[in-house]
Amino acid sequence: MRMKKIFLAALLSAGIMNAGTSSAAPHNPFEDVPSDHWAYDAIARLASDGIIEGYGDGTYRGDMEITRYEMAQMVARAMARNPKGEDKALMDKLAAEFSDELSNLGVRVANLEKKADNVRWRGNVRYRYVTEHREKDMQHQSKYNMQFTNGHDHTNTNEIMLRLWPQFKINENWTGFARITYYGNMHTAENISRSTVFDWAWAEGRYNKGNTVIKLGKLFYRTESDYHLFMFDAFTGAQLTVGDKIKATFSAGRYDFSNINMNLWYAPPDYRGGYDTGDYLGLEIYNDRKSKFTWGVSYHRVHAKDRYDYFGLHGETANIAGIGLGYNITPTLSLRGAFLHNFNVGAGKGRFEDISGFRNAYAIDLRYKQAHPAKPGSFGIFIGYRHLGPLAILNNTYRVNSPVLEGDKGWEIGASYTLAPGVLGTVRYFIGKEIVPSGEESLKRNAFLGEVNFFFM
Repeated sequence: MRMKKIFLAALLSAGIMNAGTSSAAPHNPFEDVPSDHWAYDAIARLASDGIIEGYGDGTYRGDMEITRYEMAQMVARAMARNPKGEDKALMDKLAAEFSDELSNLGVRVANLEKKADNVRWRGNVRYRYVTEHREKDMQHQSKYNMQFTNGHDHTNTNEIMLRLWPQFKINENWTGFARITYYGNMHTAENISRSTVFDWAWAEGRYNKGNTVIKLGKLFYRTESDYHLFMFDAFTGAQLTVGDKIKATFSAGRYDFSNINMNLWYAPPDYRGGYDTGDYLGLEIYNDRKSKFTWGVSYHRVHAKDRYDYFGLHGETANIAGIGLGYNITPTLSLRGAFLHNFNVGAGKGRFEDISGFRNAYAIDLRYKQAHPAKPGSFGIFIGYRHLGPLAILNNTYRVNSPVLEGDKGWEIGASYTLAPGVLGTVRYFIGKEIVPSGEESLKRNAFLGEVNFFFM
C-alpha cells in the first residue's frame, strides 16, 4: 500500500514537472515526514478549522506518516482558500517548510520564502593556535625605575571559537545585525573568561540606492580610509555614511577600552591606561575601494580618562589624523599603506622624555590574490611592515586577525588557502621588536598564528 502511494505520487510529480515547473528540489520529495514533526499538529489544527482537506476524502490520516510531497499537496490546496489570522500564520509556516515541494507543484511561494528569510543565520567555527616569544634580557634597573628579569618569555594560545551572526529583515530599508561569540580553551577544556560575548547589535538603514547608510546601536566599524589600521571593532552610538564613488563616514558614540590590554612591557599594569569607557568621534573620507588607485583621510577624537596621562597627553583627549594610499597594480597584485598620528602626546610632558614612536602608527602591505571561502583552491599571500604605536590606534585589524600587537614594529608574512567549500586555512608570522621610549633597548618579539575557519551560511 505504501509503495502504491509513492508510485502514484511519483506519477503526479512527473506530470506536473513535464508541464514546465522548476527543477527537482534538493530534498527527497518522497521522504517521510517524521512522526514527531510539528507539521502534523499544524495539519490537524488546519483540518479542524476546515482549511486542510487532507487526501480529498475529508481526512488527513494523522495515524500514518506522510511524505513531504503529500504534505505539500495538502498545503497547496489549502493556500487557495486564503486563510486568515492564526490559520494564515500557520499556513505561512507550513509553506516555508515545504517550499521546495510546492515549487515543484508550480505553487508560487516567493512572498512566503521572503517572510521565512526575515531572520538569517550565518557564522563560523574557528580553531586558532598562537605561539609567541618575547625577549626579556634587559637591565634589571632601567632609567624609569622598572624591574625586569633576565631570560625569555614564551607563551602559547590554543583556542576554539564559535560565532553566530543573526541578521533580521525589518522592512524594505532597515535590517538588524548581531553577533554572538563563544571562546573555549582547547588545552584546559574550559571556557575562556570572555566567553560568551554578545558583541554586536545594531539596526542599519539603507537609502538612495545604498549610497546613504545609517547605523544605530553597538555597531561593528572597520576604518576604510586606512585599511582598518585605526579600528576593527565595535562602538556604541550612531554612524552615517554618504556618497557613491567618494564616501564620507561620520561616527559618534562610546568606546569600551577594556577591549584593549595595552601590550607594553615597560609599563606596570597600574600605568597602562584607564579601562573606562570613553567618547569617540570620527570622520573618514575615501574613494571606492575597487578603484585602481585608492585613497582616504581621517580624523578621530578619543576622550578617555586616565588612558593617556601616563604618556604625557595634554588633558584627556587625543586627536588623531590619518591617511591611506593604495594601488592595484594588477587585478591580483596590490600595494597599500596607511599612517596615523596622535597630535596630543608631546615629549617631556609625561613619565617618558621621548615617546614619539608611540604616537605614530603605520603599515604597508604587498598582497597577491585572495582566498575565498566559497572557492576551493583559491589562495592569497602577503608581506608587510607594521609600526603599531599604541597611542595612535584602537583595537585594529592586526590585533584581531594576526599575531601582531599594539607596541610592535617589524615584518609580517602570511598566506591563506581554501581547503574545501567553507573551510579556510591561514598562517601568519611576525618578526620584529617592541617600540620603546628613547634611550631604552628595543627587545625582540616574534609570533606565529595558524588557524582554520569553518564557515556556514
